[in-house]
Amino acid sequence: MTVRTLLIALIGAVIGFAALETYYRYGGGGGSERTEIQQVIRDYIISHPELLQEAMAELEKRQTAADAVKARDAVKRNETALFNSPRQAVGGDPKGDVTLVEFFDYNCPYCKQAQNDLNTLMKSDPKLRVVFKEFPVLGPNSVEAAQVAVAVRMQDPSGEKYSAYRQALLGGRGQVDKARALAVAREVGVDFNKLEADLASDEI
Repeated sequence: MTVRTLLIALIGAVIGFAALETYYRYGGGGGSERTEIQQVIRDYIISHPELLQEAMAELEKRQTAADAVKARDAVKRNETALFNSPRQAVGGDPKGDVTLVEFFDYNCPYCKQAQNDLNTLMKSDPKLRVVFKEFPVLGPNSVEAAQVAVAVRMQDPSGEKYSAYRQALLGGRGQVDKARALAVAREVGVDFNKLEADLASDEI
């Protein structure tokens, strides 16, 4: 049974029970009358199925509005962490008039596909500020790649090496693991001894 079917069934049941409750609250009769009322309600709904569609559309509209309010509230509660964390990496114009926050995983195929679009956005809008958030959710390999990324960022105040690291991993093919992450970190020219020390630190 689909979500749509469940919603229709639920709405129909609510309409029916509401009508019955109203009827009995104001002097309804016994079992035979209840059966008759149920049949009338059923026949009416079948004759006017658009009512269910309208009710479902209104329900979805209200749910969408409620979700949007929750999202805005969540962003406001976490505004500093989202937009101005001292540990974050920033691309585009650091003082841009619009900020886009990207959560990404180096092993996420959608993140890899979105990379070209993001680069195009930054080129087309010179005032766009992009905040990059390491979000390793696809397993231990992703976590280790993100840890190496954080270590790269720690010794790269300009963000250039971090950007090169990020572009290389998201632009490459195949699974990203710690070995691949370390190889790319070496390629972008970080201090490897410091990188290994930072990886063992509490800051990571």
